[in-house]
Parts: sequence; structure tokens; C-alpha cells
Amino acid sequence: MGFIKVKIGLLVLWSFMIDISGAYAQLRLDDKHVNVALRMVGHQMLLNAGDSTSRVLPVGRNGDSYELKFEAPIKIEPNELVQVMDSVVKKASIAKSYLVEIQNCESKEVLYSYEIGGPEKMDIIPCRGRELPVGCYLLSFTILELPLSLQSSRAESNVASTQPQGHLPMAVSAALLIIITVLWFYFRKNPTSNRENPNMISLGAFDFDTLNMVLLHQGKKTDLTSKESDLLLLLYNSANSTLDRDTILNKVWGDEGDYVGRTLDVFISKLRKKLEGDTNLKIVNVRGVGYKLILNE
Repeated sequence: MGFIKVKIGLLVLWSFMIDISGAYAQLRLDDKHVNVALRMVGHQMLLNAGDSTSRVLPVGRNGDSYELKFEAPIKIEPNELVQVMDSVVKKASIAKSYLVEIQNCESKEVLYSYEIGGPEKMDIIPCRGRELPVGCYLLSFTILELPLSLQSSRAESNVASTQPQGHLPMAVSAALLIIITVLWFYFRKNPTSNRENPNMISLGAFDFDTLNMVLLHQGKKTDLTSKESDLLLLLYNSANSTLDRDTILNKVWGDEGDYVGRTLDVFISKLRKKLEGDTNLKIVNVRGVGYKLILNE
């Protein structure tokens, strides 16, 4: 019954995880939307530089910034960059204010930068006519303020869209912690689970080790003889059903010929004694027929 409860609990938690994962997937769609927009910027920058064959490399993340790289060296004209970026950002509606930096690929030195809609809601665009010669450049794009449409949807989800890709939302982390806690308590309570040991049988409040012929109960071990073990296993395999005396004698003692009329009754008495730790576990005598193991699961 305990295992069934754990399974139900895990199913509930799994459903919760699916809901959270859906929300997280939606969150990552914002990143994908920005990535597509920046690739459009890169494509147009290549065309403006007269390059229609080389590729725009996949957009990366560095903290809160998106990074755009090019396959081949490129010439950058700041005035054209500002126009292209402004056009794409407005069409894609990815930012209300943002910072653009052009860095050297190797040294990461910022060679040119500008800001749109800064703290004073002013555009800061220096040196628009100063061209950067052909070279390896990295374009860094940082969103300083989201457009109103994204701000409202982000407020509803209560999750920051600029969270680095390596971190899960707090709700997902909490769900994982709950699952780990449930599993820890379950397996701590059931250290001798028969899923770990195929020779271990859960027998009421006991664990029955059929290989080593031992009963385990609350940390206490009770040894069984080979015949006691065979008899208990036979009764367990037909739990809550009556086994007639002849069947039991033949199955346990076979043709050994070393039993007498009262042998079975003596062994039943010994087993009852060893199973006293669980009052719900009983071996009852079915008058004139045989014996039955009453096992309430």
C-alpha cells in the first residue's frame, strides 16, 4: 500500500513538473525570439558589407547579454548598424531600451558601443560616421528594459526572462527537491525493498529472506530451518487460500518419509511463534482440510 501511495505522489509531482516545464519552455521561447531577431541583424549587416555567402554563427549568451558572431571577417559601419538594429528591434518587439557593443573577437575589447533609451530615455550614439575596418568582431546585445507587452506577460509568470540558460526557475528546483525528499523518506523506510533483492519478500510487518532463511522485523533477525522456510514460502505463495494437509506434506517433505501425522502441526506452531510480531499475520487451521496464511496487504 505504501508503494502505491508513493507512486500516486510521484504521478502528481510529475504532472506538476510537466506544467512547470511548459512554463519554462515558454520562457526559453523569449530567448529564441531574440536569437532570431539578432540573426536577422547579422544577415543584414553581412549584406550591407557586400557579403552574401558567409554565415551568421549561432547566437550565444553571456550573462544577461546575447552575443552574435560571424563566420568571416566583416566591415562595420556604425550608422548602418544603428539603423538595422533599430529596425529589427522595433519589428520584433524585443526591447524598449538596450545596449549594443562591438568587441574584438580575441581581446574582447569594446571598439564601439551605443545605447538606446537609457536612464534618461535618451539615445546615446557616438561616432556614427567612424567605420570599423574588416576584422573579427563580436556583437553584444543587452536588453536594459523590456517592451510593455513582455513586461506584463513576465509579471504574470513572475519569472525573469533574462535568467541565464544554465539555471532552472525556482519552481522547478523546488519540485525536484520535493521529489528527492519523497524518495529519500520512502527508501529510508523500506531499506530492504524486494525491488533491490529478488529473494526478499514483504510479509506483513516482516521481511522474509528466502535465500538465507531469515525473518527480519524491526531490526531483529529470526532464523528459520529449511523446512520452516519451505513451509512459509508455500503458504505465502497461496496466501489467503486454503492448502490441504496432503499438498503441504508432499510439497515440503515429499517422499522423504521422515514425517509423522503431527509433524506439520508442530512446524505450523513454530512458525506462528516466530510471526507473533505482526498480529495481522495469521496461520489459521481450516478444520478437516489444512491451513491458510491470512495476509492483509
